[in-house]
Amino acid sequence: MRASHFLQLVAAVAMCSALANAQRSRLLVAEKGAQSLAIVDPASGSELDSVPEGGITGHEVIASADGKLAFVPIYGNSGVGKPGTDGSNIVVIDIATHKVVGNIAFDHGVRPHCPMIGPKDGKLYVTTELDKTITVIDPKTLKIVGAIPTGQLESHMLILSHNGHRAYTANVGPGSVSVIDLQARKVLKIIPVSANTQRISISPDDKWVFTADQTKPQMAVIDTATNTVAKWIPMEGIGYGAAPTPDNRWLLVALPDQNKVAVIDLKTMQVARTVSVGDYPQEVLVRPDGKSAYVSCEHANQVAEIDTTTWKVARTIPTGKYADGLAWAGQ
Repeated sequence: MRASHFLQLVAAVAMCSALANAQRSRLLVAEKGAQSLAIVDPASGSELDSVPEGGITGHEVIASADGKLAFVPIYGNSGVGKPGTDGSNIVVIDIATHKVVGNIAFDHGVRPHCPMIGPKDGKLYVTTELDKTITVIDPKTLKIVGAIPTGQLESHMLILSHNGHRAYTANVGPGSVSVIDLQARKVLKIIPVSANTQRISISPDDKWVFTADQTKPQMAVIDTATNTVAKWIPMEGIGYGAAPTPDNRWLLVALPDQNKVAVIDLKTMQVARTVSVGDYPQEVLVRPDGKSAYVSCEHANQVAEIDTTTWKVARTIPTGKYADGLAWAGQ
């Protein structure tokens, strides 16, 4: 075989592989009001299925590292710190077959909420709010293998550093962020932020952690080298879910009361623009390739897809009632 033909064959195989990966990729949406998980084909923008979770509400979702399973913590029917049911399990869903294939049970109500996959160890980490811990689970055996104290009440949301060394929790009622050493499994510092804070995200270079003040329209920027609030970014509304682009250039922040997404320039740490989306945006997810961002719009029962080149809504994806948590499965 001539070299030119060989190179053409290699290119064709690579293109087919990329296409296959793109076709297998799925957008996962927690349909909070329907107690189900939506599995969406991001290529067509259509919901392939809505998988019932067992009649109790799951707010968040994460996909396994291989993109085959979805883990949905069943939080319960209340808000943070409010009376209601105390969820005590995590539902495991096969993304290809759209079937519930497993269950991770706690021996008491813990209100499990925000799941993350460890970037280095592949473990499943989930906030277990009522125990003031992060629970560590082996996603292959579905067994609980440990628990890490957060040192605070209402540790609702979680983010892991890309190097796998640190975890950060947003502690809603205390208005703080816990900095946790994952290897030592201990709290390094508790950072005061405001009277109330929500959601948490981290820059791709692990230099900055972001959490939204719920008392003022501003975003706290935490310097991970000093574990202090280094900056405040004013916004036109109270922020909620946020996610950075992979190139470390932009941070997208949902503004629920404004029905907008603020786009923060991470070079200047200022809002560069806003994008209008559907009613009551909650969570933001940026695709791994950085070309699009997805925003769950809870009261509109849809997900807005934002083109990160034009900063316009390219399309909206209808989902079940009260779209909330988002996750990406695949490449």
